[in-house]
Amino acid sequence: MGNSEEMSFNFLFITQDDPFYVRCFFDEFFRIYPDLKEIGAVVVQSPMGKKSTWALVKQMYAFYGLIDFSRMGLRYIKTKSLNKLIQFYPKSEWFDLNHLCRTQNIEVLYQNGLHQPEFLDKLRRQNLDLIVSVAAPTIFKQELIELPRLGCINIHHAPLPRYRGMMPNFWQLYHGEKSVGITIHKINSKIDEGEIILQRQVLINPGESLDALIRRTKRLGAHYMLEAIEMIRNGKVQYKENRPGEGSYFSFPTREDVRKFREMGYRLL
Repeated sequence: MGNSEEMSFNFLFITQDDPFYVRCFFDEFFRIYPDLKEIGAVVVQSPMGKKSTWALVKQMYAFYGLIDFSRMGLRYIKTKSLNKLIQFYPKSEWFDLNHLCRTQNIEVLYQNGLHQPEFLDKLRRQNLDLIVSVAAPTIFKQELIELPRLGCINIHHAPLPRYRGMMPNFWQLYHGEKSVGITIHKINSKIDEGEIILQRQVLINPGESLDALIRRTKRLGAHYMLEAIEMIRNGKVQYKENRPGEGSYFSFPTREDVRKFREMGYRLL
């Protein structure tokens, strides 16, 4: 795959600097993708978009509560600390996304302003076939969407058009679903409304925490993304209409939402 000139393919990822879950997707994708030289770069944005660090910390504290927030904080410190000593601890599960990409000789671009003319010109010079969004916190504008030859695609961890928006795994657990969806769809100028390329359902394991579910579905999502890219490059996609009026949209959970989530017997970690 990708060895002959006529089969060459060039794409890049746009994601966010999340040390906990996004890295799970890329760790698995890099492991299974046949030709990593086709990945032009991984563009990394600040987590949760335009939020300041303090606003992000407050939001995470309200979501997790004191005990789980402390546990996530220790996990974050461990990841950052071990990455400074990576030559002594060469285990991939400790890599942050930057180190993970560097081990595969994939360029990392830190860029919050996706629609700045200079950045768009840089992307044009790469002659991209495809742009892939994995938890990108920015809504793509039309100029970016139309830049690659085959457009832009996104992975969303819900059965679109249901559970559009933020934290879809949380909301699927919250509403008592027995399985969660994974959808890969084209990107348009609206949130999670592009045509559907493929969808899969993943059973929720008994007693599975939100943390474990997200990690597991991120890794499964890497396999479905590989499948979707192959369908696109071979012209074998049968697009399915995505009707947002027939679905649902959820924003970031409030503290009250989390309280009810726990009362139903679910765990964040």
